[in-house]
Amino acid sequence: MAVPVWSVDPRTGKQRAEAGPAAGPVATEATADQVDAAVRAAAAALPALADRPARAALLRGAAGLLEESAEEIIATADAETALGVPRLTGELARTAFQLRTFADVVDEGAFLDVIIDHPDPDAKPIPRPDLRRYKIPLGVVAVYAASNFPLAFSVPGGDTASALAAGCPVVVKAHPDHPATSELCARALRRAAVAAGLPEDTVVLLHGFQAGVDLVRHPLVSAAGFTGSIPGGRALFDAAAARPRPIPFHGELGSLNPVVVTEAAAAERAEQIGTGLAGSFTLGNGQFCTKPGLVLAPSGEDGDRLVRALTGAAEQAAAGVLLDSRMRDNFVKGAAARVALPGVTTPVAPGAADDLSEQRVRAGYVVVDAADLSEQGAYDLLLEECFGPLTVIVRYADAAALGAVLDRLPGNLTATAHLGAAEAGEEGGPAADLLRRLTALAGRVLVNGWPTGVAVTGAQHHGGPYPATTSTSTSVGATAIERWLRPVAYQDTPPALLPPELRDGNPLGLPRRVDGVQQL
Repeated sequence: MAVPVWSVDPRTGKQRAEAGPAAGPVATEATADQVDAAVRAAAAALPALADRPARAALLRGAAGLLEESAEEIIATADAETALGVPRLTGELARTAFQLRTFADVVDEGAFLDVIIDHPDPDAKPIPRPDLRRYKIPLGVVAVYAASNFPLAFSVPGGDTASALAAGCPVVVKAHPDHPATSELCARALRRAAVAAGLPEDTVVLLHGFQAGVDLVRHPLVSAAGFTGSIPGGRALFDAAAARPRPIPFHGELGSLNPVVVTEAAAAERAEQIGTGLAGSFTLGNGQFCTKPGLVLAPSGEDGDRLVRALTGAAEQAAAGVLLDSRMRDNFVKGAAARVALPGVTTPVAPGAADDLSEQRVRAGYVVVDAADLSEQGAYDLLLEECFGPLTVIVRYADAAALGAVLDRLPGNLTATAHLGAAEAGEEGGPAADLLRRLTALAGRVLVNGWPTGVAVTGAQHHGGPYPATTSTSTSVGATAIERWLRPVAYQDTPPALLPPELRDGNPLGLPRRVDGVQQL
């Protein structure tokens, strides 16, 4: 029996009228047979994707089709996520930019990492054969869409764009929070594939929890990308590792994104930091994976000034709707548990917004002494991510207290240091030591800024030590393509049998390294 998939309005918790019982479900959950058929259809598209110009055309065409349907896509996404038209307008622009960026990456060809070493019979300690190396696509990639980014980290998002750029067909498991948005975006991608001369099933969309499990276990799936919770991501990661043939699973799971405010920084600009923090942890109702969830601020009057500024700004934050009722319930329970810890103070109480719609929540934060977090115990809850507009302020008395807390932190996507002017310009001093400690904790280290905002660029790294991610790769930026490739070396292969990418004369005009010298 087919299980219907409905579109739900998070502002009311009810099925959307235009996608509800009167109009029928958005889709149905995929059965095991349908998952199998979807993966096999995607796998059949793999040979066609060897055409690099067609891949670039697909990516650019998809960006254009998303922009042509922007009004409908944004309205649908807002109805399913309550993220707001301005935020989603920016997200669609970012999504189109990602797609075009990867088209440029495909055109350039450097991602193939072509290396040619000609034979040298006199090489020491052993003669060198003719060796030619480049990277090829892994195969079908499973993509698990994120709840909090219905475009940029979902059906047409970075995982899909980078996998297609690598030459991998994609099967996307839609997130249940935005099924109608997912359908609209999948249609655009499939139309773009056909327009580029590629099979429609270069991109396939599936719905349903069990479909996601069946997908990661399918023998023709060669890798997976995931953005979501630690429990869900870890379950899929374990399933990927438990297969007869384990596959890479690139999961983004959770992050506290610690912020350290030094005494010098607090003395110079406590009010500015407090206000900036409020804007960062409440941005998007606290539903960013890079939200600063743990802030270490100094004890004393300057730290007090920071907290007062934070209080004033947080009190002005409007109550907001979270992505679904489950997340709202988890946030309310998590906030209550943190507020109830002995010794914790709550200048601005987070939780349900009693004076507004029952679907809304209010932002807030709790304050705790660093000594309470220096050892395992009841306060460990404060070292766990709370998805939503809540942050934890940890007051530390000295460098030893600060270090004791940093020693207990898990891996993170980001870590931030707010420094004073003098210490920021001092080479080899305490600030340098602090950055070294933060570097061990995170994939992106910021100075005097806020982590909520991830630029799509070549130097970006959006990842970090576990549990932030399950691999060392990035899910944002041009190098995200590396996740879906594997190197192959050809030794003493006759020229006529070599792939065009590896032939002398460079017929495809690719960047490559020949006998140790970079060319083009």
